[in-house]
Amino acid sequence: MDQDQQNLVKRVTEAALKAVSARDDIDVSFSPGAHGLSYTEEGGLARLPTPSRQFGNTDLHVLRGEADAVALKLRYQDRRLYNRQRPQGGTSGALFEAAEQARVEALGSRVLAGAAKNLVQYREADCREKGFHLVTERDEQQLAEAVGYLLREKLSGAETPPSANALMETWREWLDRKAGSLINDLRSKVHDQRAFGEAMHHILEELELPADAEGETDGDNDDDQNDQDSEDDQNQDDQSSESDPDAEDAETEDSDMESLDPDSLEDMEDQFDSEDADEDTEATMRGRPMQPDFPDGAVDAYRAYSSEFDEVVKAEELCEPEEMTRLRAQLDQQLSHMQGVVAKLANRLQRRLMAQQQRWWEFDLEEGILDAGRLSRVVVDPRHPLSYKVEKEANFRDTVVTLLIDNSGSMRGRPISVAAMSADIIARTLERCAVKVEVLGFTTRAWKGGQAREKWVTEGKAPNPGRLNDLRHIVYKSAEAPWRRSRKNLGLMLREGLLKENIDGEALLWAYNRLIGRPEQRRILMVISDGAPVDDATLSVNPGNYLERHLRDVIHFIELRTTIEVTAIGIGHDVTRYYRRAVTINDAEELGGIMMQKLTELFEQEPGGRRSLLH
Repeated sequence: MDQDQQNLVKRVTEAALKAVSARDDIDVSFSPGAHGLSYTEEGGLARLPTPSRQFGNTDLHVLRGEADAVALKLRYQDRRLYNRQRPQGGTSGALFEAAEQARVEALGSRVLAGAAKNLVQYREADCREKGFHLVTERDEQQLAEAVGYLLREKLSGAETPPSANALMETWREWLDRKAGSLINDLRSKVHDQRAFGEAMHHILEELELPADAEGETDGDNDDDQNDQDSEDDQNQDDQSSESDPDAEDAETEDSDMESLDPDSLEDMEDQFDSEDADEDTEATMRGRPMQPDFPDGAVDAYRAYSSEFDEVVKAEELCEPEEMTRLRAQLDQQLSHMQGVVAKLANRLQRRLMAQQQRWWEFDLEEGILDAGRLSRVVVDPRHPLSYKVEKEANFRDTVVTLLIDNSGSMRGRPISVAAMSADIIARTLERCAVKVEVLGFTTRAWKGGQAREKWVTEGKAPNPGRLNDLRHIVYKSAEAPWRRSRKNLGLMLREGLLKENIDGEALLWAYNRLIGRPEQRRILMVISDGAPVDDATLSVNPGNYLERHLRDVIHFIELRTTIEVTAIGIGHDVTRYYRRAVTINDAEELGGIMMQKLTELFEQEPGGRRSLLH
């Protein structure tokens, strides 16, 4: 697609959004990866992703679907009522927002057949991007999305996108059991936003979530992202307009807008259809994860024979408090001699982070706050103009960091001790700098297969059964938990018998699913491992590269198709053959320093720096 076509798509998409929303006070901006809606005194700002150069018919419907989702929210939602009814709390608020979005899309789909078609393709692409087709277990951070797709089925009769089937399989039965009848009753309230919101409060109570409303607000709390997000996106737009040859003069676009018919996009679809024939069907605008490419099609895509015995468990649930205290003391004693070295590196990281968050004054301006410190110049020379100043603040994005630590048996001894202490120091350092941190571990519940393998044997040993061990994913520290409450948990890594086998691909997906639902603008995933994925039970009855192929596929998906920034550290194991940003060390003693160095490098570059390195 050339520049003229790209600009035409932008202008007509904007016209279509205004026509569907029946609002002419909405501004539309396009920038890479931008999504959302924010309200201003003049009206609102809709942020949509820039059409790529490799833009096909599917991408056209995805972009129009995203624009329709925003437009229907503007058309059918009473913003002030929504603000009064929206509950407090992260999960409750996200669930209420997803339900309200499902309501407005259901209303629009009933009267606008074209919008209904576009929304189907947009939701399919969105599910692919978020990895819902790879979900194997319930995670509370996915609850809001699951409710949203269940309500789309109930309210508009739309089928669940194929990429959301795995997500819904894990949640549907639980939701029906908890609040099935109340969810079914929502169909009669879809035209009444107030009654719909009140019914959603009852559903939240049935799901054992807080349903207290936030009350009257100034009308800005329902933004899909906060005001800082809007400012950041606007800054990106301003910068891109200076350097991007695709940017058009705003006045020219406005003058052309009146003459454009939203349906004129249909005239372009035949041309896109012919171009799509030569394109990779996976290379859509929003991106889709690649499926594992097993040799000779010997087996189906990666799967678990049974996930019913897997567990996600908090560290404190795996041993008694007295033992946890003893293990933490043991950890401190083992690593006391290296804490000083790592602490110096942590202080250096903290100084650099705090420097990025500093405020400063810009002086000698023609408007702003009167600079009283320079009034003496006016007294000496009345002809000298008054001087003004403006306070500036560094654009430090809201950030969350996940440390995913291999808890396999090969990490036993010095590597796991150093990893635990390094995670402890990093969590404490970043918390001081208002950066949230979560520490996760992954292993299996048994050696050489667990209850999943026993079930496979009992049921006749079907060929190519997939993963045959039971996962154990451990939350040592959640992003919301303060460091002082979680520091004891890290001692659990020294517990005898905890470290077993490692299935890295599914652990990465688990960490990804936790991160992707976070509200922070920047999300970083650091992986610490000392070897390739190994599970004897699985590898003995599947191809020898079964787990490694899946790991490569997951890494490829996260690195290239999502906004999460990934870095990996291999201890005596070359992880650079898996990860694009990685380092290998031979001595566990180097781990703390390397972790600090890699985080410092990440924070010193722009969030988009990773993507620029890939092209």
